[in-house]
Amino acid sequence: MTGLKAVDFKIEKTMYYYSLRINTVNLIQVRQVNELLGVRSNYSKEDWYLEVVQKEDDPPFRFIDYFLSLLEGKYERLESIGISREDISIWVLYEYEGQCNMEYDPVSMKKIGENGIVLCISCWEKEG
Repeated sequence: MTGLKAVDFKIEKTMYYYSLRINTVNLIQVRQVNELLGVRSNYSKEDWYLEVVQKEDDPPFRFIDYFLSLLEGKYERLESIGISREDISIWVLYEYEGQCNMEYDPVSMKKIGENGIVLCISCWEKEG
């Protein structure tokens, strides 16, 4: 993950925000997910989020591959603590000027589909 770091989620210009989100019911479950995935949520609420920010001049970040690498092989253990694949989603958030285009390769799309994970994309035009 060279050049990238997980941070508190705040929208700034010219950045991409990637998020792995797991719906959890309480802080105990958040701690269990932290332990199972080997990475801590960087969201201060009771849901488990891992937010990663990429600046436009950073090298490409294969967020789908990265997030799925945290999950693959762990679905049964997640289910044992009450989390199903329906509780998991991957998000892309982006503020744009003029036009917003995104492109994802077929291999990543196939992989996310085979894992049964929802991909959510939220784009909005920059104001003013």
